Amino acid sequence: MSPLTIEVRDTQTGPVVAAIGELDYDTSAELRHLLAALPLKPSQRLVLDLARMEFCDSSGISALIAARNHAQSAGADIALAAVPANTLRVLRVVGLDQVFPLHPAAESATEP
Repeated sequence: MSPLTIEVRDTQTGPVVAAIGELDYDTSAELRHLLAALPLKPSQRLVLDLARMEFCDSSGISALIAARNHAQSAGADIALAAVPANTLRVLRVVGLDQVFPLHPAAESATEP
């Protein structure tokens, strides 16, 4: 089991939050709390960089949905970047690939 590490950096278009390790029942609350406290402005884009995420269960998917709700309530956009294949499969099965803009990398998601 890999603990979850979260890194946040600012870009011209808004914050990029990298989830590193396992996003699961034991760790998803940490991401939810960080995102709930993350100030977002209208027209910004919150990017969740999942390139180094090793595992994501239903609690992790729920945290991604909570992040989308937080962004929407602030009038901001959200995008998922570098979604691992196993998580992308789950997003497609439940239709969330139609809800989240998906980008191959955080760099493409942060282009103005």
